[in-house]
Amino acid sequence: MQLSKVMGHRGAALLAPENTLASIRAAAATGVKWVEIDVYPIAQGGLIIFHDDTLERCTNGIGNTVEANLETILTLDAGTWFGGEHEGEKIPTLEQAIDCIQALGLGLNLEIKYDGTAIEQVVPPILALLAERWQDNDKLMISSFNYPALQWCYHTNKQLHLGYLVNQVPDDWLLKLAAIEAYSLNCHYKPLTEAQARAIKSAGYQLLCYTANDPQLVTDHWDWGMDAVITDDPRPFMALEHS
Repeated sequence: MQLSKVMGHRGAALLAPENTLASIRAAAATGVKWVEIDVYPIAQGGLIIFHDDTLERCTNGIGNTVEANLETILTLDAGTWFGGEHEGEKIPTLEQAIDCIQALGLGLNLEIKYDGTAIEQVVPPILALLAERWQDNDKLMISSFNYPALQWCYHTNKQLHLGYLVNQVPDDWLLKLAAIEAYSLNCHYKPLTEAQARAIKSAGYQLLCYTANDPQLVTDHWDWGMDAVITDDPRPFMALEHS
């Protein structure tokens, strides 16, 4: 796995409209080598790059994201809310995002954004598209807060690099990571303790922390063994890549 110390969050969410091709390109322009984006399953099997359960915050659409069909999604403006220079920016499909990321030579942390239980309907199409289009397994991580989704990924392909996403590190973190032979634990930087960080590292897992946008916020975390920071603005962190 060719992980780097800095990973752009939703592309680079402070530099361009999050989870768009513009945001992915903005991340690449900072020199960052990895990006995190969200794949969201919608009606009729559509797979889009989007975070929210509703459309209002990041588009000119309305309603529940999961109920929207792909034809409607592709007509929405996902850029004007961020700034006029991004007017007309579209919500990308997973296929479009994969092609863009690979063309830029970036690694991908793909978060499965799904809190339902129909895992057998949602996860296989995502894995099938990755198997068809993603070329370098050492530049791919699949992460999710949905542990059953990660279990499905593991039982489908044990070569996948899986990141278990949590807010606070749960008491059973070791059991859960071991059961899916996880690559990493990805947690919020703020509630993480030094003892937890050192235990995760001692157990042999990578430790990724989100979403710190000021290097001062995670100074201690590097000392504790943090391997990578996930940030909306990679620029203040890029000196780390050369240290």
